[in-house]
Amino acid sequence: MAAVTVIGGGLAGSEAAWQIAQRGVDVRLFEMRPTKETGAHRTGDLAELVCSNSLGSELPDRASGILLAELRRMGSLLVECARAVALPAGGALAVDRDAFARMVTGRLEGHPRIRLIREEVRSLPDGIVVVASGPLTSEALAAELGRLTGEDHLYFFDALSPIVEAESLDRSIIFQASRYGRGREAQGDYLNAAFTQTEYEAFVAALVSAERIPLRAFEEAISQGVRAGAERYFEGCLPAEVIARRGALALAYGPMRPVGLTDPRTGHRPYAVLQLRQDNLAGTLYNLVGFQTNLTYSEQRRVFRMIPGMSGARFARYGQMHRNTFLNSPTLLLPTLQHRQLPRLLFAGQITGVEGYLGNIATGLLAGVNACRIAAGDDPIVLPPTTMLGALCRYITAAEAATFQPMKANLGLLPSLGAPGVRGRRQRAAAQAERAAADFEERWSRSRETLRIATQAPTNPLFVAPHRET
Repeated sequence: MAAVTVIGGGLAGSEAAWQIAQRGVDVRLFEMRPTKETGAHRTGDLAELVCSNSLGSELPDRASGILLAELRRMGSLLVECARAVALPAGGALAVDRDAFARMVTGRLEGHPRIRLIREEVRSLPDGIVVVASGPLTSEALAAELGRLTGEDHLYFFDALSPIVEAESLDRSIIFQASRYGRGREAQGDYLNAAFTQTEYEAFVAALVSAERIPLRAFEEAISQGVRAGAERYFEGCLPAEVIARRGALALAYGPMRPVGLTDPRTGHRPYAVLQLRQDNLAGTLYNLVGFQTNLTYSEQRRVFRMIPGMSGARFARYGQMHRNTFLNSPTLLLPTLQHRQLPRLLFAGQITGVEGYLGNIATGLLAGVNACRIAAGDDPIVLPPTTMLGALCRYITAAEAATFQPMKANLGLLPSLGAPGVRGRRQRAAAQAERAAADFEERWSRSRETLRIATQAPTNPLFVAPHRET
């Protein structure tokens, strides 16, 4: 069987390559770093996390918790690696980002069926190809995809949070706790900077008026083409200064909400709170949760040192903003992640419009499994829409194309329960999680053939074949 080509060594591409190789099929995995840099990555490691170091909530009635359970059941390599380098983060799965990337890189480089090629792909090769080039797809490959699809790409801007050195924080002001007492550590998994109303209002005023980094020329041209000169951001990853401009209390009701926390200095709930999450196993680095930014570096030092307990903060990484690229997937892709007209071409990860680390991993896993099934002449898998991965794939391939926006896994993607006796948000969430687990297990547990090399597996009637246009 001919080798499958995977383009991109991020989360989706790494998971896809592993799943293909584990099924006995040779893989050519192309990653252009470090030969060609992206502007957001720091290393040449595979599966490098450039934004948050959290993969999301592990709570079973949360969307990410449901998706995480499905990934574990499907044998995800990246989830296995994440668990091995997990950090305390309340109910979330957070990792030491450097240890995580090194572990994934080592596993893939050590696989006898994976050939890692450090080159930029400028045109698509023949054969079965999984494109997982991510939101920072190179200009040459983006142009090639544009010619191939005949569709304009959509663009938005994504931002990174700053990372600070733990020793530079004033622990007499900043306190350790998790919301509502959740977490693996008795004292809590997060550091918390509590604001009074006066401190909060001064901080917001400084944030709104601070100088921002100008967009590069090509990004300005893109933003002007998309919305008459206005910037376009993904709502799930807005820069803090953009949120602040939406209203005086926008941050206090957003990433700085104080619910579930008590300031030990006062014995009361703070007016607002900025949380910091551990970023490495040594506990020497912390990232500012939900505080993506595009302020200039000097302004980041000035404004963020106004945060209580951070007057002497030392920055290990400043926040930054970069361009993300994604396809108009509803017009181009099937729920199997295949191209509608070119069934031997599959897409996975953020380039499909999936957001969130787990969504990227999950679509990479599904694309890898389906690449093997296509090579064997079997029907590719479509997971039911009552599962989180099935619902996510249905969204990106069936949403309204004219208003399509990237989407993270969320409970709103799942079909209605149709159970009038289920009331209350958390009760509904628990029922949705229970249904997703049952529907997923019913199908996956009776499809052991998908865990072996595709040529040895008969077509599985439990999975729905993709809809074919007539």
